[in-house]
Amino acid sequence: MNRFRFLLIALVACLCATTMNAQTVYGENYQTQGYVGSDGTLRDSNYRTLGYVKSDGTVRDSNYRTLGYIKSDGTVRDSNYRTLGYVKSDGTVYDSNYHTIGHVKSDGTVYDSNYHTIGHAKGVSFNAMAALLFFFNLLK
Repeated sequence: MNRFRFLLIALVACLCATTMNAQTVYGENYQTQGYVGSDGTLRDSNYRTLGYVKSDGTVRDSNYRTLGYIKSDGTVRDSNYRTLGYVKSDGTVYDSNYHTIGHVKSDGTVYDSNYHTIGHAKGVSFNAMAALLFFFNLLK
């Protein structure tokens, strides 16, 4: 999956800020792509740990190396503080140059810029979804 799709799924997290027990992240045809634990642990579809999202927005890989940061204003940055993209409260996802790359509906459905469905992640928190999109490339 390309970086833009990854960025788009980040918006799901922004719109679905409820924290529940493990939430499932689905691809466009509802195939399971991964899981998000209530403690911020991110796992792939085989339950292998991909990384962690801390409550302060810090994203770490499975070896606890910092990959980046998810700011409360929707800005996503890498470990060198370079901006990767933006997730806006209206459901629009932008790349670092403010080109629209997709949209997320409040029901957790994620669309590309042409409104083709690319995933579903109802109930997944903003930080977890942004981490899955920008740093772990979970949706394919």
